[in-house]
Amino acid sequence: MAGTQTADRFSNRVQDYVRYRPGYPAELVSWLHAHGVPEDARAADIGAGTGISSQMLLAAGHPVIAVEPNDGMRMAAERWLQPRYPGFATVAGTAEATGLADASVQLVSAAQAFHWFDTAAIVPEWRRILAPGGQVLVYWNSRLLDGSAFLRGYEQLLLDHGTDYSAVAERYQDDAQMRDWFGGGLQAIGRFPNVQMLDQEALRGRLLSSSYAPVAGQPGHAPMLEALDALFQAHAVNGKVAFEYHTRAFLGTLD
Repeated sequence: MAGTQTADRFSNRVQDYVRYRPGYPAELVSWLHAHGVPEDARAADIGAGTGISSQMLLAAGHPVIAVEPNDGMRMAAERWLQPRYPGFATVAGTAEATGLADASVQLVSAAQAFHWFDTAAIVPEWRRILAPGGQVLVYWNSRLLDGSAFLRGYEQLLLDHGTDYSAVAERYQDDAQMRDWFGGGLQAIGRFPNVQMLDQEALRGRLLSSSYAPVAGQPGHAPMLEALDALFQAHAVNGKVAFEYHTRAFLGTLD
């Protein structure tokens, strides 16, 4: 699934995405620079969404052009980041047709949205926009499925109440698939712990930011939230639950 069809899945979830989606661990940027990415490299953040991944790169000193087809998400990124970072710009492009100039960036970065892309079609496009010697960073937060009783319960809740959760969950690439995608250009694989401590309101928002969670007015919305509240009450410690991830990262070239 690519382009407008994918982007539209998040049109009614922008505010929850802004407020409740996790960021990425600081170790990721240090790892990136340790593996040859210049600290001032201009980056194209593909499928940038509301700017979570862009902000990480900007804060580390990278000029960033965010490529995002969803108008609401792109405008949310602009409101958040343009006043703070003069090196930030946006374009209404897709992963497969970015709208960027030839050889215009030194780093192509793709975070959580990567699993929506046409992974064959993006290769010639990303080669086109990369300057000679440029690198590609692909990374995302993988939620732990069985690290705790809460996480096991949350996974079952998604299976019980998600609209197309199983189909979406299966789209995340494993290490072997990413090795195949990079081929001989793969330079490094990283894995970093990441966690959100969520109160009840934040846990609701985190769930509703997911494209497979039925929204208000849709069948299954109320039962899903009732089950979520029960899960929270069963496992919260001092009013919060630990929403745990591994951040998986892959760096290489598209030779």
